[in-house]
Amino acid sequence: MFTVRIAEGPDIARVDALLARAYPRLLKPDYAPSMLVLALPKISRAQPALVTSGSYFLVEDDGALLGAGGWTAAAPGGGAVTRGVGHIRHVVTDDRATRRGVGRRLIDHVVADVSSQGVRRLDCLSTLTAVPFYAAMGFSARRDITVPLGPGIDFPAVEMSRNL
Repeated sequence: MFTVRIAEGPDIARVDALLARAYPRLLKPDYAPSMLVLALPKISRAQPALVTSGSYFLVEDDGALLGAGGWTAAAPGGGAVTRGVGHIRHVVTDDRATRRGVGRRLIDHVVADVSSQGVRRLDCLSTLTAVPFYAAMGFSARRDITVPLGPGIDFPAVEMSRNL
């Protein structure tokens, strides 16, 4: 049985390790090696402020970390806050635990949390790999985008949203 809890400061290293292990394996089928060499060092690191925000969650099974992710009112990159809109942030599932309901459990928890905060729409910037997952969770693709990760690093993604 999966449990979901709020992440805390001591969890940063665990989330960091999960991202560093899972993202290269999960993203490999959908991104060119040249893109991954540039992007992975930027996206495979835990964001301490996000992890300790109170709206970032861990999915565990008997203490083993199987997934992580959360939401913020502000858009990624310090963007604007729009009343009634939340933003899914830095979601990851252990590559050895995909298709076991980890991601679904996490998103269901996020939806319950944001709904209690008055959020009526969730937006996310999905990797190409995660588009089918988010579609299965009720999100609709709005448009293809690139996420600037640094000079010369434009990471292909898909902007998606779900009304609650």
